[in-house]
Order: sequence, then C-alpha cells, then structure tokens
Amino acid sequence: MRTGGVLCLLWAILLPVLAPDPAQARQEVKLGGYLKSLDLYLEAPPSGPIGYGAASSNRLRLDLTGDVRGLDYEVSVEDQLLFTDPAGYLPLPEGSVNRLVDLARAWNESGRFADRLEVDRLNVGGSVAGSEWRAGRQAIGFGRIALFSPLDIIAPFAPDAIDTDVRPGVDALRLVRYFGLGGQLGGTVVLGDGPRRNSYLATFSENRAGLDLLAIGGTLRDRPVLGVGLAGSLGPLGLKGEIAGYRGNDAGRPGGDLHRHFAIGAVEAWYRFAAGPILLAEYLYNGAGAAEPAAYPAAYASAAFREGLSFLAGRHYLLLGPSWEVHPLVTLNGLVIWNLEDDSALLRPRVELSLSDNTALELFWTFSRGPAPRAPLPILPPVPRSEFGSFGDSGGLFLKYFF
Repeated sequence: MRTGGVLCLLWAILLPVLAPDPAQARQEVKLGGYLKSLDLYLEAPPSGPIGYGAASSNRLRLDLTGDVRGLDYEVSVEDQLLFTDPAGYLPLPEGSVNRLVDLARAWNESGRFADRLEVDRLNVGGSVAGSEWRAGRQAIGFGRIALFSPLDIIAPFAPDAIDTDVRPGVDALRLVRYFGLGGQLGGTVVLGDGPRRNSYLATFSENRAGLDLLAIGGTLRDRPVLGVGLAGSLGPLGLKGEIAGYRGNDAGRPGGDLHRHFAIGAVEAWYRFAAGPILLAEYLYNGAGAAEPAAYPAAYASAAFREGLSFLAGRHYLLLGPSWEVHPLVTLNGLVIWNLEDDSALLRPRVELSLSDNTALELFWTFSRGPAPRAPLPILPPVPRSEFGSFGDSGGLFLKYFF
C-alpha cells in the first residue's frame, strides 16, 4: 500500500474519535513544534577519498496535541531539508525498523539538496481501570542511565548524538498500570517493518527505600532479551547500573548479529561539585561489538548495529559527560568516548548559548584520535587499527527555535 493510501486509512480510523463533538463545552488543542538547523564541517577520514565535506540539516516540525471525549491524541509532521557538499556526501536518514507503516516521502535523495517529509507521531491514548494505554506511532524509551542506557532498547540515541530533544516515533501499542509510590507494570508491542522485526516486551519498575528497581523482558526483533537495572544514591553520589542479555539473530551469517549470545551493560555515576560543575561517568560493556579492530567492519555490518541496538564497534568503553552552567545564558558541555581496548577516543567540547526563552545556539567540535587504518596492499581496503582513528574531525553549530 502506498504512503498516501495508508495515511488516509489511518485518518479514516482516527477521525471519528478525534472529530470535535458540538455538544462538548471544551476541547483542548495545542499546536507547537520547532525549527532546527544543524550545520556541519567534516574533515576527511585518514583513508578517505574526499578531502572534506559539509552538510546543513534543516528541520521544521509541527506538533498537534489535544484531548477530546476522554481521549488524548498526538500528531506530528516533520520535514527535513538536507544540503550536502559534495552532493550526496551524507544521506537522508533511513526508515526505522520499528515502523510497520511507511509514512515518509523523500525527494532528490542523491542530490545536493534533498528533502524528506514524514509523520513522526500519530497516536491516541486514554485510561481505563487504573491503567493507561496508547496506540499508534509514539515515542517509547526505557532505562535511567543518561549517557547510554543498555535498557533503552527500542529506539535509543547514539551516545555521540547531537540532537536528542525528540525521540523518534515507533508503531506500537502500550499498556501501563501504576501501583504504589511510582511503581509501574507495563506491556509493549512494537510493530516493525517485517514479522521478524516485531517486539513484545514486559516492563516493571518500583521504588523501594529510595532505590529504583527496573526490569524488562520479552523479545526484541526476534531476539529473546532479559534486562535489569538499579538506580540510587550514596550520599551526594548518584549511582545507576543496567544490563541486558540477548540471544543473537542469525549469528555469524551475513546481516545477522556478530555473536550467538551477548550482553550490553553499564554502570554510571553522577556527581555535582561544590563550585557548580556536574560530571557523569559511565563504564559501558558492549557485548555486541568486536574484540579486535580488524573485526570492526563486521560489527558495523551486523544486525545489532544496523538496527540501532549498538552504536559502537568495540567492547569496553569509558564515557564522560561534564557540564557547567557558568552563566544563566552560557553552559559548557563535553563528551568523551574512550575505547579502552584500542586506546582511541572521541572528544567533543560544546558551548550552549541561550539566546531567548525558546532559542538556543550550540557550538561544538569533535576530535577523533587513535591509530589510523593501514592498507596491507595498495589494491586492498584499509584495515582498521582503532575505532575513532578511522574517522576525521568535525564541527559546526546547532541552532534551535521552539514554538
């Protein structure tokens, strides 16, 4: 079914629910959104054929939310205009594996100017018998760790992502029942772009004596998964720990996972210094990755990487996220991702300027450090000797306006 036909069908189903009731005295409708411009300069990787690259990603988003007849609904449409130099240097984002219905349309994908229009939210929800439910394209996130959460398994952000304000929507049905003081018991079904891409998950959380207990289990895109997490504090030190174990899909085969069984786990500490700076530090074990740099290309080609379950090629990492509000209008941030096995690192200092109540500007530069790839013979592709040594530096600015 074409995109337009599917969209019309969805609206035909939802309109009887969302249509205004003349007898209803009050109906709440809110319109919002944002305009963002992310402008990048990218230096060539050590073995790259192109000397440099530049890109400008410009997004316009409209959000409509409302409440009618005891139900609330959400509709969001986003358009991305992408400029690249050279043409096609960076592609438009691919469709999500967590979406059953294709509600996107792209134009001039390989050109210097490319455009993509998509429906990112289209859902309706309500409450019944003390439980909350939501059906349709929606944002779903799990886990408590800030830098990279092993329990955030549906549509997580990459640890080096720049734009993390809005989580991408997935096609799902979710039911959550609340109990006690902050306790939750939930069930989630996420419909993917094929039968093997569906996910069926049960989640649990509860707070006991100031300690948050988290659990998740089920199948993630045909992988059995079981995960647990803890979050609490030790005096002024915040501590969190999470781990999720998987049975791999088509392990060792082209397009499958790299390992038959693997786990992704992390421990994160949070501390605020007396002078004001905040430091986040995380040790991350990425069991979906490779043990040797020569196997990094296989990790990049694996199902876990292509589906966005893993974003890193190695196994052992230290992540640091310092921040300091030096002025109410100026915040200094940083990111360090250090591959502990091959001794390569990504370092990103960033300055965030508040231009008004709803406008912000970020300036950043990303340094990639580590041994560069080496070609055994001129006719053979280069062999990686480190993860971040295979990439060039980059930097730019990120302007955000919310309305």
